[in-house]
Amino acid sequence: MIFKILTDAYDLPVYGQVMKLYDAIHTLIQEKAIVSAYALDGKGIAAAVSKMAFGNKLGVTLDEGVCQDCLFAPHFGKLVAEVPADKVELVKQTVDAAMEAYARGLADIPQEGAGVSQEKAQGCGNTSYYKIIGEVNDSQKFIYGKMELSVEEAIAAWMGTLEKVFPTVAVPGGEKVDTGVFHTEQVYVCRHKVAKPTVFIPVFPGTNCEYDSAQAFRRAGAEVIVKVFKNLNAEDIRDSVDVFEKAISQAQIIMFPGGFSAGDEPEGSAKFFATAFRNEKIAEAVNRLLKERDGLMLGICNGFQALVKLGLVPYGEITQQGVGSPTLTYNTIGRHISKMVYTKVVSKQSPWLAQAELGGTYCIPASHGEGRFVAPKEWLERLFANGQVATQYVDASGSATMDEEWNINGSYMAIEGITSPDGRIFGKMGHSERRGEHVAINIYGEQDMKLFESGVEYFK
Repeated sequence: MIFKILTDAYDLPVYGQVMKLYDAIHTLIQEKAIVSAYALDGKGIAAAVSKMAFGNKLGVTLDEGVCQDCLFAPHFGKLVAEVPADKVELVKQTVDAAMEAYARGLADIPQEGAGVSQEKAQGCGNTSYYKIIGEVNDSQKFIYGKMELSVEEAIAAWMGTLEKVFPTVAVPGGEKVDTGVFHTEQVYVCRHKVAKPTVFIPVFPGTNCEYDSAQAFRRAGAEVIVKVFKNLNAEDIRDSVDVFEKAISQAQIIMFPGGFSAGDEPEGSAKFFATAFRNEKIAEAVNRLLKERDGLMLGICNGFQALVKLGLVPYGEITQQGVGSPTLTYNTIGRHISKMVYTKVVSKQSPWLAQAELGGTYCIPASHGEGRFVAPKEWLERLFANGQVATQYVDASGSATMDEEWNINGSYMAIEGITSPDGRIFGKMGHSERRGEHVAINIYGEQDMKLFESGVEYFK
């Protein structure tokens, strides 16, 4: 169904009508009468409907009453919506009522409707503010009259146009990775119980995930301390060191958030992050947290990079990386990637994964330019043997793979996250903190591995 708007003599939307229509659509979305929607642009209805269908690869049969010109003409401000068959009448009634209210309001604001082009408002000979333009089919085809085009053909044309300029695949093919899952009963148990643990989240220039991370921990029942590392001058740095040391002493958990610390400086993102935590006072505070108070540490994305550079994963303590130490480097396609990824929990040795399902697959957002986990063969074998590989990138069937469609950065052995030897320090690339009631609701699969809840519960 397409929702239409009025435009004036200058092709500008009539504000009052548009707001009334959008309010009605918002109400319909809340009532589940609209299950998905797309804001039309200069590419037309055909492009909008195609992109809406690409995700689940269901087909669309377009009504022949939609003229060819309308299929490809600009429709700025209009919306295309997917409406369940049993909700069509509700949608019509709601929009009609809103437009009647708008018409009555024109008497009080005469200038509102001045210069309105009824011809443009109607479109294709239809006098209402909505029109059914087609229906979803299960043939995986776009059908318009006698024309049929498979969804796969359409996707290939859409993606293939710029593939040589902005490649989505650097290494063709991609074999499966058969590593199984790690079973253990030896999960570290906290000896220093706390009713409501405190989480310290350090923020550096370029960090951008501190708010999501803090919200995730608060939602899980923790207190949160967020402090910014100031670096404008030497005095700021000295002051920040003292502030960080105090915050760590008050906390039971340290969380390194994601972002682009210091702009992801060349040859190694998170270097600034790691350099600050190598400061003698801060390092000692971290050491006490881990060795004397059974503390936990978590690093996501840029935070994972910081944990690796500090040696906290895989070694379990702040130490220098060796020549052959595991590390994170540029994605195989050489640029930033942002998409949903499927990850499987392959070890529950970490307290962070206590409430996750061993062998379970979780769909989470990934957004990074340096997320490719690399390590020598002997290190890879050691990590799997010790149960330190916590999560792997998997395909739709739950199989770990080197296929870049699923293993988006080309990580060795499809590794997405690893832990310290005892599991209390966990680093991963996927943004498990980027969750919310209205976030990614159209994505298939379980999204919550109860990461933050498990971290908080560990202290109880």
